[in-house]
Amino acid sequence: MLAIIKKEVKTYFLSPVGYVFIGTFLLMSSLFFDIYTWQNQSTEYAALFYSNAELLTFTIALLTMGMFAGERKNGTETLLFTSSRSITGIVIGKFLAAFLIVIITEILSLLYYVIVCAFAGGLTNVPETISALIGFVLFSTTYIAFGEFISSLTENQIIAGIATIVLLLATWFLPNLSEAFYMISPILLFDKFPQGIISISDTITLGSITLLFILLTITILQRKKSMK
Repeated sequence: MLAIIKKEVKTYFLSPVGYVFIGTFLLMSSLFFDIYTWQNQSTEYAALFYSNAELLTFTIALLTMGMFAGERKNGTETLLFTSSRSITGIVIGKFLAAFLIVIITEILSLLYYVIVCAFAGGLTNVPETISALIGFVLFSTTYIAFGEFISSLTENQIIAGIATIVLLLATWFLPNLSEAFYMISPILLFDKFPQGIISISDTITLGSITLLFILLTITILQRKKSMK
C-alpha cells in the first residue's frame, strides 16, 4: 500500500494536478480570509472552514477524477488488475494519497490562523479551531471516497469530475426536500464543527459515508477484475 501512496503522490506533483489543487484552494482561501476576517478585523478563524468546505466541493474532483478513469484512459488498468497488489490496497492507497494532498493544503492554510493569532496578540479560539480541523478532516475523507467511487465507474476523467461536483452539490440541497437527506449531506454534517461542537453522531455518520464509498469502490473494481 505504501508503494501505491508514494506513486500516487508523485503523480500528483509530476503533473499540474497537485499544484493546481493546492494553488486554487489557497488562492480562494486567501480571498475568503481577506473578505471575512482581515477586512472585518475578526479573530473568528474557525468560521473560514465553512468557506473551505464549500470550496472543496468544487476542487476535490481535481484529485479524484483520474484515480481510475485515468488508468483506463492510459491503458494501465489491466496492469493494475494483474499486479500483485490487492484491489483493497490499491483503493485505500489512492484514497490516502489524495487525503495527504488535502492535509498538506490544510497545513499550509494554517498560516491564516497564525496571522489571526498575531493580530489578537496570542492564541485565540483554540477549541473551535481544533474542532473545525477535526471536522474538516472527516469532511474531506467523505468527498475523496465519493470522488474515487465515481472515478471507478467511468473511463472519462471529465465525466468523473463533472459528476462528482454535480452530485456533491446535490447533497447541499436535497435536505431542503426532506430531512431524511440530512444524513447524506456531508456539508450539513460538518456544520457544527466550526462552532466548537464535535457531534458523535455526525462524526460516526461522516466516517460511515467514507467507509461505504470505499467499500463500493472495492466492490466495483473486484467485479471488473473478475470480468477481465
